[in-house]
Amino acid sequence: MESNFFAMISRMKLIERWSLMRNSRPENLSEHSMEVSVLAHALAVISNERLGNNLNAEKTALIGIYHDASEIITGDMPTPIKYFNENIQGAYKEVEKHAAKRLLNMLPQYMQKNYEDIFFPLEEDAYLWKLVKAADKISALIKCIEEEKAGNTEFVSAKKSIYNIIKDMKLEEVDIFLEEFLPAYNKTLDELN
Repeated sequence: MESNFFAMISRMKLIERWSLMRNSRPENLSEHSMEVSVLAHALAVISNERLGNNLNAEKTALIGIYHDASEIITGDMPTPIKYFNENIQGAYKEVEKHAAKRLLNMLPQYMQKNYEDIFFPLEEDAYLWKLVKAADKISALIKCIEEEKAGNTEFVSAKKSIYNIIKDMKLEEVDIFLEEFLPAYNKTLDELN
């Protein structure tokens, strides 16, 4: 049986993010998902090593890879529209759920059970999904920092807003990441070396 799943997933690189903003450097969904995966994994490792938890860091990273995969079908809905009101937000969540189901159904039956809880959260993985959501916001914050470093003032208010959203999450792992790792994103390559 022929499957379209991985060919569809490879189209993540064609979905541009930040469509309403002037970007000094465009960002696609594939790049974003990789960064979210790296950050989510780091948050889970911090949680385990610094806070004494026992989270599956690898699964957290995997969820991060696929967290926005439904946007291959839906496109990237600009945040002001997606969160305009509860009706639109609820309707969009339904559209995302339908798109995720469509993607999952592109896999052969024998593989679907291995991907189902990556697309549809299990109750016992709720904290992993929280960390992925936090990683998603940290990725957006990093984008704002990078744009600001490039002299683009378009992202100044987004940076403040996203930072406040992240702090409101009240996740200790996230606070540790912001304190220990985020400042390096303001450095030049020479300073990093």
